Amino acid sequence: MLSKIKIFSGNSNKALAEKIAGTLGLSLGKAQIKSFSDGEIFVDIQESVRGMEIYVVQSTCSPGNKNLMELLIMLDALKRASANSITAVIPYYGYARQDRKAAPRTPISAKLVADLITTAGATRVLCLDLHAGQIQGFFNIPVDNLFATPVLLRYMKDEFSDDLVVVSPDAGGVERARAFAKRLGVNLAIVDKRRPEANVSEVMNVIGDIKGKNALLLDDMIDTAGTMTQAAAALKKFGAKEVFACCTHPVLSGPAMDRIENSAIKELVVTDTIPLDEEKKSDKIRVLSVGPILGEAIRRIHFGESVSSLFV
Repeated sequence: MLSKIKIFSGNSNKALAEKIAGTLGLSLGKAQIKSFSDGEIFVDIQESVRGMEIYVVQSTCSPGNKNLMELLIMLDALKRASANSITAVIPYYGYARQDRKAAPRTPISAKLVADLITTAGATRVLCLDLHAGQIQGFFNIPVDNLFATPVLLRYMKDEFSDDLVVVSPDAGGVERARAFAKRLGVNLAIVDKRRPEANVSEVMNVIGDIKGKNALLLDDMIDTAGTMTQAAAALKKFGAKEVFACCTHPVLSGPAMDRIENSAIKELVVTDTIPLDEEKKSDKIRVLSVGPILGEAIRRIHFGESVSSLFV
């Protein structure tokens, strides 16, 4: 029934691509992706894709520019090989934080990346927890923005008791945290934070009752971990019993790992949208897989079924 589907993977997250394919009972398509000595990327699709429904799995995580170029060149190769449809499966969509003109003479890079992906040959995009929902509107092709919520919720319900409060680390994440708290049936708190400049944050206050309770910090991504670790310190200061954190995308760049290891965070729960190399593995970090959700979404797209009902 899935004989018309083929799944290919770039080099950014082959382990997740294999899980997605395995969920569907498929093997990854054969493709060679390598670089010339000057760094130029070469792609060779090593099996016929004519008339097939193709899914290309590639997170545009670090090294972001290289992984993005891999994706674009794979899309172009598949388009020129007469694939019937090409879905770019981008578990982590890089450049998503540049989604508007925040200052004069600055780019909207998320829109530029959307244009590049479309021009390269994608006929549909499948993402997970976009940093800004409006990025869907940057494309003139269908975009399915999935959520890691079911995976995270299942874990939280199994691991935590009723003395839990979900905490948004800043005002921008309140809507996400409120929805998560509602699904868990617990209260919500907010960390009031001022950000003087990019990647630098300062915690000011905690709004909500967290005294004597386990606090669960929730965000869509953790980059340098400044926001999360300062929020964790504030929660401890205001009387939280234990502090946990979870996010979909573990970017974990720069000083992130040192900050997490030395923070009040007892456990950080992340997903495998971005692979963690050896330097980013820690006893504090637990990785959950989104492979089954992405695989089920692909199956539903293939059979023309509802994707949004996955998250009802």
